[in-house]
Amino acid sequence: MSHRPPSLRLHPRFHSRILRNCRDVVVWLPPGYAADPRRRYPVVYFQDGQNIFDPITSFLGQCWHAGDRARALIRAGRIVAPILVGVYNTGFNRMNEYAPTPAEFTGWDGEKCRSQGDAKRYARFFTTELMPFIATRYRTLPGPRHTALVGSAMGALVSLYMAVWHPRDFGAVAALSPALGWDDRVALREFSLLRRKPDTRLWLDTGTAEPGWELAPLFRDTLIGRGWTLGGNLAYREIAGAQPAEAACAARLGDVLEWLLPVPGRSGA
Repeated sequence: MSHRPPSLRLHPRFHSRILRNCRDVVVWLPPGYAADPRRRYPVVYFQDGQNIFDPITSFLGQCWHAGDRARALIRAGRIVAPILVGVYNTGFNRMNEYAPTPAEFTGWDGEKCRSQGDAKRYARFFTTELMPFIATRYRTLPGPRHTALVGSAMGALVSLYMAVWHPRDFGAVAALSPALGWDDRVALREFSLLRRKPDTRLWLDTGTAEPGWELAPLFRDTLIGRGWTLGGNLAYREIAGAQPAEAACAARLGDVLEWLLPVPGRSGA
């Protein structure tokens, strides 16, 4: 990442023994982080981290501008100041790591490909290798109450599964336009059969111009059927006319951050 602002720290080629690969990890530090060495912060982790802060590294130059949005919300007193962590994907292997089940899919070039469904191993890398690394190098608040996860499309799908697999690690998950059609709607089937609902707050949204967006309200109803409460520990949004693009996710990131990081005592928090 060239010409990084001082609020961003890049950890290049972070190695995973579990996955046997490397990826970049970028960390955004809130205003005033260096001024008070005793203060600790909640953490928000982002899948597809190359798209989160910098248009130079993002897909088609479309960036979420998460640091700018968080900074503006902090200054307005609308969120608790967080540390934001962007976890890069590993290119083509993204579909292996983000998929909860083995399945065939069509690549960008139109060729049929097959995912190994390595999401459980990816989740182990995340919770046992990456998160401890961040906790030892930055002043994070411990525990699921102070730890959130955000993803879009396949990144949203794996984030939803991570909420179920690791409820002691993540207290809130925001799934933007999750790929609910994966493997013949496997998420709808498996979440409907949950034996135990995790104590994790969930944000679910979709754009109505996205292919297969009609699965989102079905999944919402599935979650309600398993014990989540709409307007309580479940937030649901349909964004009229929104298409499956990074810019569309960026446009609603402010609302997501306000839901993830409410200011205690503030109206609506």
